[in-house]
Amino acid sequence: MLPKHLCRIAGASAISLAAVLAAAPAAAQIKIGISISTTGPAASIGASTKNAVLLWPKEIAGQKVEYILLDDASDVTNAVRNVRKLTTEQHVDVVVGPNTTPNALAMLDVIAEAQTPMVTLAASASIVEPVDAKRAWAFKMPQNDTHMSTILTQSMADSGIKTVGFIGFADAYGEGWWREFSKLAELRKLRIVASERYARNDTSVTGQILKIMSAKPDAVLIAASATPAVLPQKTLVERGYKGKIYQTHGIGTLDFLKVGGKDVEGTLFPTGPAVVARGLPDNNPVKKVALEFTRKYEAAYGAGTTTQFAGDAWGAYMLIANAVPQALKTAKPGTREFRAALRTAIENTTNLTVPQGVINMTPKDHVGLDQRSRVMGRITGNKFTYAFGG
Repeated sequence: MLPKHLCRIAGASAISLAAVLAAAPAAAQIKIGISISTTGPAASIGASTKNAVLLWPKEIAGQKVEYILLDDASDVTNAVRNVRKLTTEQHVDVVVGPNTTPNALAMLDVIAEAQTPMVTLAASASIVEPVDAKRAWAFKMPQNDTHMSTILTQSMADSGIKTVGFIGFADAYGEGWWREFSKLAELRKLRIVASERYARNDTSVTGQILKIMSAKPDAVLIAASATPAVLPQKTLVERGYKGKIYQTHGIGTLDFLKVGGKDVEGTLFPTGPAVVARGLPDNNPVKKVALEFTRKYEAAYGAGTTTQFAGDAWGAYMLIANAVPQALKTAKPGTREFRAALRTAIENTTNLTVPQGVINMTPKDHVGLDQRSRVMGRITGNKFTYAFGG
């Protein structure tokens, strides 16, 4: 059931959420546009994102807020269409989303042209690096692949793994992971003996898996996200692979667990603290905030429902809410000056603890997360659990 201050969601490609008082039709003072994947291959990511958005407060710094939520159907063309609608027709003050890297990269030109800040929920560092004229307007909530690759390769090395097979998406997500993982694997003296790719909507990866297995790696890393990440792992299990299987933080959805079932039991993966908040050591600097979010989210959606993507979405709200008071000192919502001031305030975020880490942004770093943003998780009893780190 939706919070009273939000209207009912309807429609697949254009969903409007008016975060105003239930009986008040008047326009809000601050507009936040959201473009995410509630349908299509990335729908399991978008679903938990949407759930978190529905919990966003109806006011920020005493100003009423209108949330306008659009579905990009996991499609690049739709993502560009959505961001144009949000910036040129709805004149939003900030855009949140999308969930996938290809969609986020495609939206960069539009947000730069509209001079509207975007807080993306997609993973690849290429969305925000290097900070050029376009990327000056883009910020990112998920941890960079470098952060996740660091703890993942350390885990492999500490476990005595010497050889690794790699299979990832044939898009910017997979390539981003390949770039960072291969670089760090070399530093950890891990030898990559096979490297394969597949598309998010492929129904078979038998050929790729047979090639990987023929190289007899000690472990396999699957660089994919959401339910499409299950396919290579199921194929490995079906073909009798006995080595260790690692995934990335992109698997953090309940649908991944549901579809993967017993085939993903024991999987190790890097993750944000929010996903495994209850298992974190008491001295973890993020645990308090991560637990507060987990309790709020699970009170609404049930025990064990917190995901990487829900945590990222709540962090996006916290980042914006933290920046709005500063922007309000110089301009009014709905103006170009306010959008510029909001961008500057976000860029200067300091020591903001969100469910996934502690943010310290700079003009050259539009993520702002450090080693406090990741731990290693393990799938145990068909649940995401804390393994070590942090």
